Order: sequence, then C-alpha cells, then structure tokens
Amino acid sequence: MRLARLALVGLASALAGCASVPGDPFAAPPAADHLQRADAVGDCARLLRTLDRQIGAAGVRDAQDTVIAGFPYLRIDRSGVALRPPIDDEVRWQAWRARLADADRDARRHELRNAGSSASAWLDPCRRTLLAADDDAAARAALADAAQVPDDYSRTLRALGLYPLTRLAFAAGVAAWKRETIAIFALPLDQLPMRGPLRPYAPPAEVGTALAAALKRAHGIAGPPRDVLGLPRPAALSALLLRHAPRIEVEETGEFDRIGPLVLAGNDPQVRVDLAAEPAAYVRVGHALFGGRWRLQLVYTFWFPQRPPRGVLDPLAGELDALIWRVTLDDDGDALVYDSIHACGCYHLFFATPQVRPRSERPPGQGRLDEGLFMPQAPLPRARVDERIVLRVESGSHYLQRVMLRADRADVLADAGAIQRYDLRDEDELRSLPVPGQVSVTRSAYDASGMIPGTERLERWLFWPMGIASAGQMRQWGRHATAFVGRRHFDDPLLLDRYFTLSTAEPQ
Repeated sequence: MRLARLALVGLASALAGCASVPGDPFAAPPAADHLQRADAVGDCARLLRTLDRQIGAAGVRDAQDTVIAGFPYLRIDRSGVALRPPIDDEVRWQAWRARLADADRDARRHELRNAGSSASAWLDPCRRTLLAADDDAAARAALADAAQVPDDYSRTLRALGLYPLTRLAFAAGVAAWKRETIAIFALPLDQLPMRGPLRPYAPPAEVGTALAAALKRAHGIAGPPRDVLGLPRPAALSALLLRHAPRIEVEETGEFDRIGPLVLAGNDPQVRVDLAAEPAAYVRVGHALFGGRWRLQLVYTFWFPQRPPRGVLDPLAGELDALIWRVTLDDDGDALVYDSIHACGCYHLFFATPQVRPRSERPPGQGRLDEGLFMPQAPLPRARVDERIVLRVESGSHYLQRVMLRADRADVLADAGAIQRYDLRDEDELRSLPVPGQVSVTRSAYDASGMIPGTERLERWLFWPMGIASAGQMRQWGRHATAFVGRRHFDDPLLLDRYFTLSTAEPQ
C-alpha cells in the first residue's frame, strides 16, 4: 500500500511539472565557488542568487530558455546547443556566450517586471563581471559541458506507465489519427464537410513599427548576410514576415472559432482571447540547421478562445486553443518546408515544397513505432510572387484540413466574403501581460513550467504513460514535445534534417 501511495505521489508531481524546471543553478561550479569569494565576483553571485530566490518565491520564473547550471546568468535553447563552437574558437565562442547572455537578459526583463522588482540597474554590470570571471579554460570546458536543454519527456512517467507496453496502444491511436487526417485532406475542397460559414482572415498590409523594432532588437538586422555563428541575418525581415504570413479560412460555428490576442481577464485574472480587439497572430523568429547551413524560420501562432467539447466527456476539450504555422526559408527568402502543430505540441504535420524531398531511410534513433514524418498532402508547388499560403481550418477542433496556394489579389479576397485583416504581434508580449485594474502590474501568460494555467485537458490522465506532463495543455515556446511515441521537439533545430534532404545543391 505504501509503495502504491508513493507511486501516486510521484505521478501527481510529474503531471504537475515539466522537465524544463531547473534545480539550483548556483549549486554547481563555478557559481558555487563564486558565492564564497569576497570580491566583486562574489558580490554579484550573491546578489544574483538573492534575485533568483525572489523570482522563485514570486512564481514568475520564465521557462522559455534553460538556465545553465553553474552559470545562472546565461540561458540556452536547443538552437544554442547546436550552435556551440569549440572553446578555442575565440570569435565564435564569445559570440555564442553573448547569445546566451542576451537570452538571460530577455528572460529576466520579463521576470523582474512580473515580480515588480527594480533590480535591473545592477544586473547587466554583474553579468559582465561574471562573464569576465568565467572565461578561463576550465570555465569554458564547464560551460560547454553544462550547456544542455533537458527534453520535455518524463522518464518517471514512462516508467510508471509501463511505456514499452502501453506505447503499442498509443501507436495504434496515432496511426488511426493519420488515416483520418489523410482522408480529410484527400477530399476535394468542395466536398469538405461544412457545419458553418468560412470566416477568412488576411495578413496586415504592413508590419507595425513596434513589432519591426522588436524584431530588429531580437535579430541583428544590420551587417553581413550571416553572423559569425552562421545564423542568417536578413536585410528585409519585415517584408519576409508579411510575405509568408498565411491567410486562414476558419469554419465558424461559434465564438470559439474566432482568433484574437491574449489578455488577462477577470478578478482572478486568467488568460483569455480578447474578441473585442483586432484579430491577431503572434510571430517569432527561429532557426533550423538544414542542408548544412542555418535557415531562418518564421513562426505564426493563431489563438482561439476554446476547444469546445464534443459530447459529455471530451478529453480534448478545454479553454484556449492555438494553431502554430512555421515556414523554413532558403537564402532567397523562398519557402523550403512548412510545418504545423497546436500549442499543446499535438498534431504535427509537414508540408513540403519542390525544393526538398523526404529521406527514404528511417532517421537514426527512430524506432519502428515512433512517430516520424507525416505529410497529409502532396508537396505544394513553389509559390509565385503573387501567391500566398491559405490554411483551411475546421470548426471546434481547429484542425488543418487543407493547405493551398492562391493568388493574393484584392478581388480574390473579396470573393471569399467579409475579409478581416489580422495584426502581427511579437510573441514575447505574452511573457508579461498587463494585469487588469492594476497600474504597471504584469504577469506572464505561462507558469514557471511553461504552461498556461487553466488550459488543462482531461486527456492528461489518459496520455501520461507517454511521458508528457499534462498532455493537451497550452505551452510556451521551447516546451513543445510533439510525439507521444518516441521523442521529438518542435524547436529542435535538427528536426528537418532528420526527415528531408534538399532536392538540388545550393550555391555556396
């Protein structure tokens, strides 16, 4: 009986948490050693630890990037892991460390704002002091070893759920979903089941000045086409963002099918979609290492108020839903590959172009039952300059039903009905949203484990043996595990290289 009770406690803890929540990053060297020093380095380490404890006590830890053990003033994402240079490559090493420092600076800006703290005045000088202190050979080797991002699969959950056995049933369920999805995509467009009218949304005519400025800060625009780490540095990022923003056509049977920005609402503020505001999509820039070079990725997220229940006990229903659409670009700004998930990490679909072809062999490490490449329709033709991607979206579930290219002309848009233009917003806004009725008080849309509170699904009690904490709950960027059987993360920069090769060689 005691063993069963302990197992239940472990299960509840794992379901409530996420693999990305860090332990004490000050417990490992060199941070642990710095705390004992009686100089500026020691002062900065102690001040930073005090700040960290305040952030933890306030419950405002930001989970997008991982705090590096022993280096609590640096944070890393999966692209940062893949970018790590040799420690003796001086120029690239310093550029890489600067990238990790910038990630921590961005995260702490939101954490401090949400905690109501004014500690930022000394934070940047202390970060510079610690960077200078941790630049000898031993510290470089320690950083290279510690710079990892834990995956979002719980070994505890898989062990308790007898994963080697239970995955058989889940693999069968995934196969059934794939068959149903292929059947929907195979239907002629005019034969898709319709329960309500289509509401079309078109991108804005231009990028707002605030978003353009945020993108320039987050992604070095000025300078050569690639930075010293090899990341693309497009000269016209705003134009690319507008060019690849999709038009979406949503089958609408209720307000739960309308898109909008996220806000905090209510006396005990919860994250909601503001349907009184202008429709919006949130955007971010990412990177993939594909075909031997780094590629720019543009990510668009459309939020819906709810996934309504279909029946009395629908395990997939709950508050909020979101469709995430990603475009991976070549050096000319043309699309190489598209892919999509929902904000729970579920329903990962790929859409190819003639520039790529699927690999014929199974990727290394992918088991026979593991989820792999799933393309529900034939490759799209290469888009002309006058064409735009159109996403057809089902009511309620917000599943993709078709991805198309259509001429992007005003008369074509008028034929589709009452077009609404959506605004483009910086996704970083969601890391510190205004609390209603309180001046200068903010809170993240996400909790310390990278989840949106209040969006839990009943399916988490069914799917936990697959090792994903709170399956179905809406998640922050960097926290999207996309395979129930096997292991896969949406922000893995090596993901596309696992599944595709380039159709033709590129000029070097």
